[in-house]
Amino acid sequence: MRRAIWLLLVCVVCVGLAWVLMRMGGVVEVRVGDTFIGLSLPILLLLLAVLFLVLHGIIVGLRALANWPARARARRAARNREKGEAALTRALVSLAAGSADTARGEVRKARSLMGDTPQLLLLTAEAERMAGREEGATEAFQALAKREDSRFLGLRGLLRQAIQRKDWPAAQALAREAEAAYPNAAWLREERAVLALRTQDWREALALAAPDTPRAPLAMAAAAQEPDATRAAELEKQAFQSDPGFTPAVLAHAARMGATGSPRRARNVLEAGWATAPHPQIAEAYLEGETEPLARVKLAETLVHSNRTHPESRLLLARAALAAGLTGRARTELEALAESGAADARTYLLLVELEQVEHGDSPVARTAEAKWLRAATTAAPEPRWRCGHCGKVHPRWAPVCDACGTPGRISWSRTA
Repeated sequence: MRRAIWLLLVCVVCVGLAWVLMRMGGVVEVRVGDTFIGLSLPILLLLLAVLFLVLHGIIVGLRALANWPARARARRAARNREKGEAALTRALVSLAAGSADTARGEVRKARSLMGDTPQLLLLTAEAERMAGREEGATEAFQALAKREDSRFLGLRGLLRQAIQRKDWPAAQALAREAEAAYPNAAWLREERAVLALRTQDWREALALAAPDTPRAPLAMAAAAQEPDATRAAELEKQAFQSDPGFTPAVLAHAARMGATGSPRRARNVLEAGWATAPHPQIAEAYLEGETEPLARVKLAETLVHSNRTHPESRLLLARAALAAGLTGRARTELEALAESGAADARTYLLLVELEQVEHGDSPVARTAEAKWLRAATTAAPEPRWRCGHCGKVHPRWAPVCDACGTPGRISWSRTA
């Protein structure tokens, strides 16, 4: 209704203006040389209006003619985009249905219609991979990696392929590139940590380790790779401080203290390690250099004083006492350990040795030895450095099992 009223008002104004002009009358004269043109004012205004409309029409027509190729291209691009999106949808459906060849054909059609967009390149790579054509997938991922807006997608795809090929150095390099393209990606940090383990780059593995990852084994492995003695000592100290119960770290840090002229500090490290997690190798390092049997007993007592009833403490005291001829002391420790239920085969084999020392080759000794030997066959085996993946026993700890190549699975345990 408002529009009708406004239109009526405009018409009234126009009619009013025309009526005023008609009433005004008058003639407009134009002289050019001897030529004389005389027009009434209303006729001149009408001619000017007609001339304006003609010129405007000519300009609009020329502009439309000049823009016709662009409009034609835009219409063609719109049609291609519509057809390409339809082909893209069919490709997604084919991938979901597991029809890799159909998906590849639809993706090629979509690329010919829409060009190499990041979405189509990614879809191309997935279709090629599903069809078992890793070369085609690599080309698509490389094309993605060359684009600034999709570089991370391409690098991630290439990284996944490198991991599948078990090309760990290439995968590690691609992971670093992807980190530069998209910093602070949690997924990428985890991948880099795994790759660092695979490539045995222990310093990087230590730097990328998650908060809940045991750091002592990584620090010890990094120290073994470190050519600089000062830096290696820092890593050994870091390993010991992060886990005083990790025997390799205890032994390495104590040895470093002893080599730098701090035997008292070395003993303190060994005592702290024994208090946290007693281990036979700690006892060997602590008693090393002392040959007098009774002095070794005293040293053993000093070492175990903070963890006196631990099975390893009793075994150490019993072994030292037996070597010093203190058979009664040795029997007390061994029988207490057997009664505790925590004895392993070593306890009963020491009892066999004790019977031989105390009773020699006598019927009493043979009877007791048979008893302890039977107990040894049913007792738990002694703990060893054992790979938790393949079960191989190692003479000492190592960051990687030399039998199965699995990193971080060697631990001090009784069974695999």
